[in-house]
Amino acid sequence: MTTIVSNLQLVRDRITTACIAAGRDPSSVRLLAVSKTFDAGAVAEAMSDGQRAFGENYIAEGVEKIQALQADRSSLEWHCIGPVQSNKTRLVAEHFDWVHSVDRLKIAQRLSEQRPAHLPPLQICLQVNVDGGANKSGLAPDETLELARQVAQLPRLTLRGLMAIPEPAPDFVAACALHARTKAIFDQINAAGVLPVPMDTLSLGMTADLEAAIHAGSTMVRVGTAIFGGR
Repeated sequence: MTTIVSNLQLVRDRITTACIAAGRDPSSVRLLAVSKTFDAGAVAEAMSDGQRAFGENYIAEGVEKIQALQADRSSLEWHCIGPVQSNKTRLVAEHFDWVHSVDRLKIAQRLSEQRPAHLPPLQICLQVNVDGGANKSGLAPDETLELARQVAQLPRLTLRGLMAIPEPAPDFVAACALHARTKAIFDQINAAGVLPVPMDTLSLGMTADLEAAIHAGSTMVRVGTAIFGGR
């Protein structure tokens, strides 16, 4: 058993334990393995243990791995979880399955226009700067409903939910409270009735805080270090 495979099993156990503690079905939380800075060989090791969803922060690096693993493309799901600049939208639209980091209408419009017609719709999460961090990407919470309404109308895109990366919290209770803010925005948007289909994805929680995120309602945790090791 490789280190990556054993690490994957430990992370899955953490997710299961956190779900049980929160009174949730473990199948309600998906694991996104964040493979940034690790090569295609590391991704292949994770694939050998059944992992199929991978997250990449750096677009060019992600595209290289997608192409290196093209033989398995139909069984893999590639998520762009880093900032997307206007000059990179075509690469994202042509190669990725999900984008978690949309925070401007312009970026969503470009992704919509550049998504190839032969591919399924690009799955979109809006990134919310839930705690107002000055150096972080993301929408202000009070801007999120309007952008969700606009993105949901664009062709070739499917609005799935929200993503947030709050600042590290001092303890579990504080971390739960931070993640609960994003869950509240998610619930408010769905309750507003402005979307053709309700959102179903909360992309919250990483290696250090996945338990708190699951307690708050996360449906997808983005885990890199606990699987692949330190960078």
